[in-house]
Amino acid sequence: MIPEPESQPSYPAIPIRPLTGSEDFAGVGDSRSTVLDYWRWANSDLIGNVSRGVLAEYLVALAVGATSSPRDPWAAYDVVDPNGITIEVKSAAYLQAWDQRALSKITFLVKPTASPVVVLGETPVVSRRSHVWVFALLHHTDQETLDPLDLTQWTFWVVPTPWLDARERSQHSIGLLSLKASPFGAPVTFGALASTITSVARSES
Repeated sequence: MIPEPESQPSYPAIPIRPLTGSEDFAGVGDSRSTVLDYWRWANSDLIGNVSRGVLAEYLVALAVGATSSPRDPWAAYDVVDPNGITIEVKSAAYLQAWDQRALSKITFLVKPTASPVVVLGETPVVSRRSHVWVFALLHHTDQETLDPLDLTQWTFWVVPTPWLDARERSQHSIGLLSLKASPFGAPVTFGALASTITSVARSES
């Protein structure tokens, strides 16, 4: 008699619970430490590449009204607007957190990727999945007045994913000159970002 296979435990995705910052760490002792203290310690640098990239995603989510749920780093898309438009966000800046001899050359990575969620038994599909891509440039070039929280220091470009897929050269990045020369090369401010995302997405639907 063939024995029945033992059932495997199931561990579904853990939902992200929005925090307020006032939550306490347990077991700290006499001193008190909150989630806000942790955020200050971990995320006060908004200029470094990693944190600036997350900030850029937040700005796009803020523009389209998609901040009611916390960021999910394992989601298939960086941002999904209330109308279902899926958005990939990439950021760049002239000024970096480290010592520089010159301002950085602006390029954005556009390499197709596999979904961050792997389904057992399925071969990951490498592609560009979102409807549109938003390229966010922190364009300010004066260190003394650089402020990533000042939205006038940001410029945005919105391009449809099919345009990236159809480029003659299968590149993994796009430079600022190529972006400006594209049919979608007109930069927009934060205030015009939401309407531009909707317009560009509709143009390719």
